[in-house]
Amino acid sequence: MTAVTEQIGNWVNEFTRQSPTAPWLQELREAAFHRFAELGFPTTHDEEWRFTNVAPIARTKFRPASPIIRDSFPSPTRAMTFLNGHLIEKSKSLPDGVIVGSLVDGDPGVAQHLARYASYDRNPFVALNTAFCGDGSFVRVPRGMVLEKPVDISYATGPGTDGAVTHPRTLVFVGPGAHCTIGEYYLGGEDPYFTNAVTEIVVGDGAVVDHYKVQLEGPRAYHIATMQVQLGRSANFSSHSISLGGALVRNDVNAVLSEGTEATLNGLYIVNGTQHIDNHTVIDHAKPHGTSHELYKGILDGKAQAVFNGRIIVRKDAQKTDSKQTNKNLVLSDEAVINTKPELQILADDVRCTHGATIGQLDSEALFYMQSRGIGKSDARSLLTYAFAQDIVDRIKVQSLKDSLERILFEKFHEHAH
Repeated sequence: MTAVTEQIGNWVNEFTRQSPTAPWLQELREAAFHRFAELGFPTTHDEEWRFTNVAPIARTKFRPASPIIRDSFPSPTRAMTFLNGHLIEKSKSLPDGVIVGSLVDGDPGVAQHLARYASYDRNPFVALNTAFCGDGSFVRVPRGMVLEKPVDISYATGPGTDGAVTHPRTLVFVGPGAHCTIGEYYLGGEDPYFTNAVTEIVVGDGAVVDHYKVQLEGPRAYHIATMQVQLGRSANFSSHSISLGGALVRNDVNAVLSEGTEATLNGLYIVNGTQHIDNHTVIDHAKPHGTSHELYKGILDGKAQAVFNGRIIVRKDAQKTDSKQTNKNLVLSDEAVINTKPELQILADDVRCTHGATIGQLDSEALFYMQSRGIGKSDARSLLTYAFAQDIVDRIKVQSLKDSLERILFEKFHEHAH
């Protein structure tokens, strides 16, 4: 048997055991699994994966996570809460007209939009997610509606899930002129497990969407995620990715901009020990007069490794594009490694685009100054590290999330310093 055949053998068995579903979804599943079987898992010989080795995922015979008793895992108050890949709680207090439910609830918008944006042709993990697509989440915000409270979705992997896999699928459709905040939360326990997530967000003309993803997976978890965003004319979209957990993490964030669209991608990743995180972003200016801003900041300690690959594409017809991309990394250990690669692919001639990346350590002069004022060295290091991360946290508009992250980061840095 070939290496690819060996790797997918277990997945074939699990795929055939799935329960029957609607004909259109079954057809989609089968096409996606066929493509996954053709692609196999990526290797470090693939340019997009050369710094991230997914062999531990490919070698493991994962099994679908089993449903567990609802009361055995604490559930935060969310619009939807999934436990081990199964919907266990749905809010009943959303405004009239807002649709929140499972992908299998039968809403016609699901068949219309699912897998139309996050393509499984080239990404085997997207193909695998699509092949096992089932009890995911669907959110529809109607035209012109303004939501004051966030629509939050929680995906939790509970205890007793050693060797389990879930395939969270999120589809969000925001109508023209609507304003809303969408949150995705990924949580988990101590067992080694695999979360393979795909999110598709469609933003109508003139709509405003603020998106948050908080990844707090367990210390031995694998987390692979793709978010594909399709933006309408004059839409305004911002995304904030916070990655604090997981042993091996890969986040792909792709946004396609239309005419007059404004997009902001912010990210914060904090890794230590032997953690590995890879952030790949693509901002595709497909039409003229688009604006994009991107700031990703990373903090690395121990023997941790991180990757940032940010690509800005300006199509031939996308004149008057204004785009800025920045990646900043704070390396606290001699053994930590960061690979950063900002890219510009410009096919138009009337544009303003900049990019840059920095890798540095704590400012020795600032440390000396703080120590000279009576602050201990460990506390000074903690405060300076916290200040580096604070720049991203300050951009979060949801006050409860901002307060929670500030508390987590302060405790994290204070404990590490001591």
